[in-house]
Amino acid sequence: MKEVILDTETTGLSVKDGHRIVEIGCIELDNLIPTRNRFHYYLNPERKVSEKALEVHGYTDEFLSTQKKFSEICEQFLNFIKDKRLIIHNAEFDIAHINNELAIFGKKKISNETIDTLVLARDKFPGSPVSLDALCKRYRIDNSKRTQHTALIDCDLLAKVYINLIDQKEPTLNFQNNDQEINEKTNSSVAYFKKVIKPSDVELKKHKDYLKNNLKKNFF
Repeated sequence: MKEVILDTETTGLSVKDGHRIVEIGCIELDNLIPTRNRFHYYLNPERKVSEKALEVHGYTDEFLSTQKKFSEICEQFLNFIKDKRLIIHNAEFDIAHINNELAIFGKKKISNETIDTLVLARDKFPGSPVSLDALCKRYRIDNSKRTQHTALIDCDLLAKVYINLIDQKEPTLNFQNNDQEINEKTNSSVAYFKKVIKPSDVELKKHKDYLKNNLKKNFF
């Protein structure tokens, strides 16, 4: 099954308050490799953007008023995600807004299998920050272009985070020694380990003589 990394930006947090989608972005994965198949639109929400949302994504009412409406790209979007697993960070939020848009135009809710990377991250790193930025930092993914939230940039980052999250190994630390190479070859989930070197018979004898002589000096 092919997968789709999906992200939306909206006029505000809750569909109950009438908030709508202003941007939708999708990147297709084939065997975890991003393809050239992408879906992206800015959308006219037919309402004002809240101040808090404007701070997050920066899309003004003036800019959005010239964009297509969700009804105009709905079928294209549904065809793009058809029979594909959806990968979303905080899926509850995005799915709620997508289903709200579909309901407005008399369409059925989407029923795609969905993986929530927020849930994956919480299970893997309990008690740690699991925002997209925090996960990028953990996995050393460059998110410097994410000065504001935009759907396609977030999708690109999430694709890299997702691949790391489903890998059984923890993020590797950049130790300048052979331990990391050994760890990777053995598929260990431990970031690194120290080698245990067995002393020779000669070394053991020298050690015993050293202890014997030093003990005499200290106690007699």
